[in-house]
Amino acid sequence: MNLDDIRVDIDALDAQLIDLLETRMALVSQVVTFKQMTGGRVLDNTRELAILAKVAHHIDNPEFRETIINTFKDILKNSRAYQDKILNN
Repeated sequence: MNLDDIRVDIDALDAQLIDLLETRMALVSQVVTFKQMTGGRVLDNTRELAILAKVAHHIDNPEFRETIINTFKDILKNSRAYQDKILNN
Protein backbone atom coordinates (compact mmCIF):
# COMPACT_ATOMS: atom_id res chain seq x y z
CA MET A 1 0.00 0.00 0.00
CA ASN A 2 1.31 3.45 -0.83
CA LEU A 3 0.50 6.88 0.60
CA ASP A 4 -2.08 7.64 -2.08
CA ASP A 5 -3.95 4.42 -1.27
CA ILE A 6 -3.91 5.23 2.44
CA ARG A 7 -5.25 8.72 1.71
CA VAL A 8 -8.06 7.27 -0.40
CA ASP A 9 -9.03 5.08 2.57
CA ILE A 10 -8.87 8.08 4.92
CA ASP A 11 -11.04 10.12 2.54
CA ALA A 12 -13.61 7.32 2.48
CA LEU A 13 -13.66 7.17 6.27
CA ASP A 14 -13.92 10.96 6.47
CA ALA A 15 -17.05 10.81 4.29
CA GLN A 16 -18.56 8.25 6.66
CA LEU A 17 -17.62 10.37 9.68
CA ILE A 18 -19.28 13.41 8.12
CA ASP A 19 -22.49 11.45 7.59
CA LEU A 20 -22.40 10.17 11.17
CA LEU A 21 -21.66 13.59 12.61
CA GLU A 22 -24.49 15.13 10.61
CA THR A 23 -26.84 12.45 11.95
CA ARG A 24 -25.57 13.16 15.47
CA MET A 25 -26.21 16.88 15.06
CA ALA A 26 -29.75 16.17 13.86
CA LEU A 27 -30.28 14.31 17.12
CA VAL A 28 -28.72 17.20 19.05
CA SER A 29 -31.31 19.44 17.37
CA GLN A 30 -33.98 17.21 18.87
CA VAL A 31 -32.30 17.58 22.26
CA VAL A 32 -32.43 21.37 21.83
CA THR A 33 -36.16 21.20 21.10
CA PHE A 34 -36.69 19.11 24.23
CA LYS A 35 -34.61 21.51 26.32
CA GLN A 36 -36.57 24.47 24.94
CA MET A 37 -39.82 22.83 26.03
CA THR A 38 -38.57 21.81 29.46
CA GLY A 39 -36.16 24.61 30.32
CA GLY A 40 -33.23 22.22 30.37
CA ARG A 41 -29.67 23.45 30.60
CA VAL A 42 -27.11 23.01 27.85
CA LEU A 43 -24.40 21.43 29.99
CA ASP A 44 -25.08 18.07 31.61
CA ASN A 45 -21.78 17.07 33.24
CA THR A 46 -23.07 13.66 34.27
CA ARG A 47 -24.10 12.82 30.72
CA GLU A 48 -20.80 14.04 29.26
CA LEU A 49 -18.74 12.05 31.75
CA ALA A 50 -20.79 8.95 30.93
CA ILE A 51 -20.21 9.48 27.20
CA LEU A 52 -16.46 9.87 27.69
CA ALA A 53 -16.34 6.78 29.91
CA LYS A 54 -18.13 4.77 27.20
CA VAL A 55 -15.72 6.08 24.59
CA ALA A 56 -12.71 5.15 26.71
CA HIS A 57 -14.14 1.68 27.28
CA HIS A 58 -14.53 1.05 23.53
CA ILE A 59 -10.98 2.02 22.57
CA ASP A 60 -8.94 -1.09 21.87
CA ASN A 61 -5.57 0.48 21.13
CA PRO A 62 -4.24 2.37 24.19
CA GLU A 63 -1.98 4.39 21.88
CA PHE A 64 -5.09 6.09 20.46
CA ARG A 65 -6.90 6.63 23.80
CA GLU A 66 -5.95 10.27 24.45
CA THR A 67 -6.52 11.38 20.87
CA ILE A 68 -9.91 9.71 20.54
CA ILE A 69 -11.12 10.97 23.92
CA ASN A 70 -9.99 14.49 23.00
CA THR A 71 -11.83 14.19 19.69
CA PHE A 72 -15.02 13.31 21.56
CA LYS A 73 -14.45 16.19 23.97
CA ASP A 74 -14.34 18.49 20.93
CA ILE A 75 -17.54 16.95 19.56
CA LEU A 76 -19.27 17.55 22.90
CA LYS A 77 -17.89 21.10 23.15
CA ASN A 78 -19.17 21.93 19.68
CA SER A 79 -22.50 20.29 20.41
CA ARG A 80 -22.86 22.51 23.50
CA ALA A 81 -21.95 25.57 21.44
CA TYR A 82 -24.62 24.68 18.88
CA GLN A 83 -27.22 24.15 21.64
CA ASP A 84 -26.26 27.41 23.31
CA LYS A 85 -26.56 29.29 20.02
CA ILE A 86 -30.06 27.93 19.38
CA LEU A 87 -31.31 28.27 22.95
CA ASN A 88 -30.02 31.82 23.41
CA ASN A 89 -31.19 33.35 20.14
